[in-house]
Amino acid sequence: MTTAQTAPTLQSTPPAQPTPPARTHLPTQPTQPTRPTQLTPTAPYAELARQLTGIGAVKRELARSLPPDCPPGAAAVLTLLERHGEMRLSRLTEFMGVDISVTSRHVTHIADRGWIERETDPGDGRCRILRLTPAGRALLADLGARYTASLERSLRDWSPQDIDVLNTLLARLRSSF
Repeated sequence: MTTAQTAPTLQSTPPAQPTPPARTHLPTQPTQPTRPTQLTPTAPYAELARQLTGIGAVKRELARSLPPDCPPGAAAVLTLLERHGEMRLSRLTEFMGVDISVTSRHVTHIADRGWIERETDPGDGRCRILRLTPAGRALLADLGARYTASLERSLRDWSPQDIDVLNTLLARLRSSF
């Protein structure tokens, strides 16, 4: 094609629409967008949100490595007590972010198995202090070994550098909240 020739263009005729009435005056204030642009997710954050949603599948797969008598909620209670030390049920409920009745069921489950003790709070006799027992600490060690083995199997084709990068980024993500 030479410069004198032009490529054919396709033009479509828009559907007929009623003509809006002519404005007789300009608005005194600029119109606001219906959705502020700062709330529109950018592509990297939208992808991150999608990937984090997929973490649920990873957690479910890791939960399969738990012993039958230690469901994920019970493991979470034990882990929180190990990390934060003895505490009242109300504080444990705050950490878990669930209703106190759910936390209470988990606590009853693990107390019945001897993994924690419930002692009367000396400052308030109506409350109980929850603390790990040696059996609970031993179970946590076993759970840690199970999780580690499961991760090693699943990520066996990852390089040590990739694992280090993931650990660093996940720690950074957690510290941002």
